[in-house]
Amino acid sequence: MTAAVSSRPTRASARPDLRLILGIILVLASILGVWFTVQAARTTAPAYVATRTIVPGEAVTADVVRSVEVSLGGLSESYLSTADVESGLVATRTIEVGELVPVAAVGSADAARTTRVVVRSAVDVPASVAAGTVVEVWAAPQRERGVYDAPRILVADATVVSVARDESMIGGGAAQLELVIPRSDVAAALTAMSDQSALSVVPAAGAGS
Repeated sequence: MTAAVSSRPTRASARPDLRLILGIILVLASILGVWFTVQAARTTAPAYVATRTIVPGEAVTADVVRSVEVSLGGLSESYLSTADVESGLVATRTIEVGELVPVAAVGSADAARTTRVVVRSAVDVPASVAAGTVVEVWAAPQRERGVYDAPRILVADATVVSVARDESMIGGGAAQLELVIPRSDVAAALTAMSDQSALSVVPAAGAGS
């Protein structure tokens, strides 16, 4: 006697293949992930790049930066925007020419802790010393005319704004430098200049090499 074969599908054959569904979900997720990554890479935002070396204490204005479109992803808030440039900020560290200007490198002009002085170095400075170079200012107090004490560090951390070299002096050149120095060093610097100490400007360790 032949057994009757049921025409109803078995429970196993009617159940969806969970592994297939999971595979499809993973493929779709991968495609979406790639799409979002590509879209993010194509999305640009305005940022500012320094058109020349900007020294500490210098105003960050449209004269020293220019706007560029760059892909920053989630870092866009870490760099200067149009509103920032128009708000009267100054550099708090040296910003090199061509560098994207980070928010961390600028601050309020009212809170600036530096100022500028012009110092005449008794000896010439190395050719490598230029705008943005970090230097030390040494002073040798004058005991009597033409006689000086041993030199000591007057300003340990100054930044060069500009250098004017004078090669015409007999016995070696001299240099006049505009420097950015901490406000806390201003009194000592002005005193050294007024009492005719011999001042020398030299690159700080690791600078001007």
